Amino acid sequence: MKGRVLDDALLLLSDADNVGTAVDDLSAGTEIECDGRTVTLPEDVPFGHKVALESFAVGDEVRKYGEVIGAATRAVGPGEWVHTHNCESTRGRGDRAAAGGEAA
Repeated sequence: MKGRVLDDALLLLSDADNVGTAVDDLSAGTEIECDGRTVTLPEDVPFGHKVALESFAVGDEVRKYGEVIGAATRAVGPGEWVHTHNCESTRGRGDRAAAGGEAA
């Protein structure tokens, strides 16, 4: 398997990632050790969903697979569930390419 599992809770696919993927349904209050720091989940996170491993400001890049997959649409704290309510995909965005000349 590529990546590493943090505290039997999150899959970190690349050391460049700033989110991990829940390997099971995780409960609020779960503490996860990541590179010498502890991240505590303030809310439940469903299996397969992303958890922030650091703080994000609006517009900050969200990295998974060692690549940018999105941008924060609001401030996100470490341990928070990262999903459509606080992150917007930047992958395959033909609408952005048409509006701003970015590659699709």
